[in-house]
Amino acid sequence: MSTPKPKKKFSRRKFIVRSTVGVGVAIGATYFTRPLWRRSIAGFVNSAELPYNGSTDEPRLWFEVTADNEVILNSPKVEMGQGTFTGLAQIAADELEVDIQQIKVIHAPTASGNIDGTSTGGSTSISSLWQPLRELAATMREMLKIEAAKQLGTDAAALTVKDGVVTHNGQTLTYGEIVKNVTEWEIPETPPLKDVSTYKFVGKPVPRVDLKDKVIGAPMFGMDASLPDMLYGAVVRSERIGATFVGADTSAAENMPGVVKVVKEPDFVGVVATSQMAAEQAKQAIKAEWATERNWQSEDIEAMIKVGQGDPVTIQKTGRAKRILDNEEDVVTAEFASPIGAHAQMEPNGAVAHVEDDKATIIMSTQVVNLTRKEVADRLGLAPEDVNIIPTYLGGGFGRRLHTPNAVQAAVLSKAVGKPVKCFFNRREEFQNDTFRPPTHHVLRGVLDKQGKIKAIEHNLSSGDVMFGSPMFPGIAEPVLGADAGAWRGGMIQYGAIPNFRTVSWRVKLPFATSWWRSLGLLANTFAIESFMDELALKAGKDPVQFRLEHIQEDEAGHRLREVIKAAAEKAGWKDEVLNGRAMGFAASTDARTPCAQVAEVSIENGEIKVHKVTCAIDPGIAVNPDQVRAQCEGSIIMGQSAAMYERMFVKDGQLLPTIYGPYRMALMRDAPKEIDVVILENADAPGAVGEPPLGPIGAAIANAVFRLTGERLRSLPLAIA
Repeated sequence: MSTPKPKKKFSRRKFIVRSTVGVGVAIGATYFTRPLWRRSIAGFVNSAELPYNGSTDEPRLWFEVTADNEVILNSPKVEMGQGTFTGLAQIAADELEVDIQQIKVIHAPTASGNIDGTSTGGSTSISSLWQPLRELAATMREMLKIEAAKQLGTDAAALTVKDGVVTHNGQTLTYGEIVKNVTEWEIPETPPLKDVSTYKFVGKPVPRVDLKDKVIGAPMFGMDASLPDMLYGAVVRSERIGATFVGADTSAAENMPGVVKVVKEPDFVGVVATSQMAAEQAKQAIKAEWATERNWQSEDIEAMIKVGQGDPVTIQKTGRAKRILDNEEDVVTAEFASPIGAHAQMEPNGAVAHVEDDKATIIMSTQVVNLTRKEVADRLGLAPEDVNIIPTYLGGGFGRRLHTPNAVQAAVLSKAVGKPVKCFFNRREEFQNDTFRPPTHHVLRGVLDKQGKIKAIEHNLSSGDVMFGSPMFPGIAEPVLGADAGAWRGGMIQYGAIPNFRTVSWRVKLPFATSWWRSLGLLANTFAIESFMDELALKAGKDPVQFRLEHIQEDEAGHRLREVIKAAAEKAGWKDEVLNGRAMGFAASTDARTPCAQVAEVSIENGEIKVHKVTCAIDPGIAVNPDQVRAQCEGSIIMGQSAAMYERMFVKDGQLLPTIYGPYRMALMRDAPKEIDVVILENADAPGAVGEPPLGPIGAAIANAVFRLTGERLRSLPLAIA
């Protein structure tokens, strides 16, 4: 029998977080020295660890104990391939005193009451739940011991627990037996947590808990979802940038075979049919009218994304970098750029919706469960608690599912016909209606002193929006912050021993949707900064690794950065020379407080860049699952290599192109490095970010290696030999 679930309580942690943020924004918005507090906020955002925003007061929202002694963990974080479920199972098992095989992790539907108030993203799934999940599991363990003590007629302190079995003087009770007859639970104060050094599972390479289902092809993704008596939906979407829906002639579609209903809404038109093919064919027969203001071309977008255009905000400033650089003679200046990028995840967006009476059920792949629930509830005029979002495994997320309004469209179609409706994007629609990675432009200036050290450095970066405009953030964020933190992520100077440095973000509003992409601005910003650091090292006549070490500050962040730089160089056998037609390139970055350094070993074959090996050193703090950390590094490096060497969207006659795999070139297995060597350091006392930091250095590392081979400094992504 499952443990009963109470009504959701308002989390004290949530209250503190929201109150603190609210007070901070109010003070900041009224403080007269706006540039100063904007830089302070930017500095805080750059180094802050995002807390979990959900209930952490009630263990029974998180854990269910079954009669066969299995513990079900209702995860408010979704699994999108990053291995979160495995890490959470390890953490819970150690504090619950159960074997890892006894833990089953599932996605928490919103009806469970265990709802993440923000999202799954930002590399925070493990780090944000590290402390609260340990506390919840330890408290649940004590709750079970209290009930066991009552049933065994003894004191809870006299009991021992192992593998979910409570023992006293030869008498035993499994967790499953304990919960059978309990109707009211006593929730004690959170007990002291176990020392991490005593954990059996945390820190060990535990196999993935979702491995078997993925190997056998179990139906676990959003596209696999189905409901009895289900129909199929399709929505007409524009192919042009900035198009506004005006109306549609649906007469040809209404009487087509299989069509159940054509649904006209003020903002879209869709069709419901008895099969996916019938729905698609009827959609093609609908003549939609769209209003567009301009026939955009790639040249128009490139002209907009230029340092010096848009709204500048200084997000980082130490010393007098601008004054020095404006007045020195031997200043090194360089420009860099990156293109529009698509998410190109395997599983397109979509949902299965069932709206009946005053209830709605949505089964889908989403990173924003709570936001999606709110949007569906608002559109249907329901209370949020009457909308049950059931998350599934994600066939790729990468930020693409940080807004899933397609759930609203599926719900509207379901309500119109009174039956479940499955409605998904086709591949062309997925590409054309993506929320793209914005293009960027960078201008860096630097000057050396007589000892060959950096005297002053400045980074100006121009980008479209990432965070701004996202429904995840209130509109007040724009005037308060000024600069989009997503766009400038990774754009700050990380070498704090430089006496004078400055970073300026230039915001540009683009005519098409740009938003979250794995690592946000980290890849493009690190490409620019670390390529420039390589250039300055060359001018100083110094080894680029030693040059970086000379500019690292003496503090905790500096120590951790220094150690990953040294570890990567040592493990790779770093050499600043060309040997047998191959050269090494070096780069490093710090993202979400996790430092990472990489060495790329590269050659030029038949006029193309070939990456043979990448050595990566990362310090994520406690590595809950070292294999998981290595896998994330490997995935980030290959994804970053793909973005740095191949991926590019362009605009032609008002359309974003390409619209299919193949023309949108991505790294294939033959392009991936034959060897990726990962070194894990643990110089912090808690887990940190892993999913995105390793994506930062790879583009610059490859470009710096190419320079050693060819003498050509590549300044634009995707990287290509002229």
